[in-house]
Amino acid sequence: MTLTSADVLSSLENKYEDARETGDLIFFPSEQIVKHEEDGIQYEIRVCTALKNKASVTTANNEVTESKKPNPFAPPYNEKLYIGDMYDAEEDLYYAVLLNKFSVVPHHFLLVTKEFRPQTSPLLPSELYMTYSLLLAARKQGKNYLAFYNCGPQSGASQPHKHVQFIDAEDGIPPIERLARTTQLEVADRPFSLRRLSYANHVRRLPDLSLASPTEVADKISMAYVSLLDLVISTIRYDPTYPSGPPSYNMVLTLEHMHLIPRRWEEYTMPESGKKQNVNALGFAGMLLVKSDEELEAVKKETVSKILHGVGVESVHDIEVAGTSLEAAEDE
Repeated sequence: MTLTSADVLSSLENKYEDARETGDLIFFPSEQIVKHEEDGIQYEIRVCTALKNKASVTTANNEVTESKKPNPFAPPYNEKLYIGDMYDAEEDLYYAVLLNKFSVVPHHFLLVTKEFRPQTSPLLPSELYMTYSLLLAARKQGKNYLAFYNCGPQSGASQPHKHVQFIDAEDGIPPIERLARTTQLEVADRPFSLRRLSYANHVRRLPDLSLASPTEVADKISMAYVSLLDLVISTIRYDPTYPSGPPSYNMVLTLEHMHLIPRRWEEYTMPESGKKQNVNALGFAGMLLVKSDEELEAVKKETVSKILHGVGVESVHDIEVAGTSLEAAEDE
């Protein structure tokens, strides 16, 4: 029996609590969520000291003891983490919906391809439709979810099996989304850039598709995705020093906007300590994660803007502006 998107959201809380009680799902609670403002942008930094114990927890669960790690997204699924299957009748494709085994945010779940597809591949229309339908079902049930996709070797992806992740933003709006909503556009259906950010980013405002057919939703979301992906590739090609290999980028999706951010590196090296700060799509949503108060202070001192710039790609717009200014200065 397959589930609708509404079924998935309705069963999510009970499945989560059951998996947590049996120990099949490990929740790492946060001590605090710090609101940190830079240049008028209010970032969220989650402090979760319990994550320091994750390595020992994964070893105890026999997930890092093998020379070749098993694929946690391939059947047979852990029944406590398995919410159900979803079916796209238009494309005749099945997907599994799974709870995230190691959860920092309650009710974090994943949409996973039934057959193996690489996490380095672009999202297909069916995958985008399913993702949007889950966000819409969440909104109809009074929940404020966002979806994100880490694509490529430098994106922060933790598994090679293709999956889109969903978290509840609870009562808040992700910082990047708040910035996008306040951006005035002359043409609503064209890509734009949030120029206050320190790194290349490409955004598309989405129309209201709550009453649209599955085919129309897939077409509209796919069109937005392709237009932004073209810009990501163009931005990367503009940079002659970009690392070799497949392109990396993060996608953040809400019902109102799609964001694609090209990536250069998976981690940022803090200059004073030499420690690595991992950044995935949630970092570019303006929601960062640290494992100690010491890391929190280091991030605040270094600045979120500098960290995201360091793992992102230089904005082509900024380069062009800098080049124009240099030429003007040379002409004087």
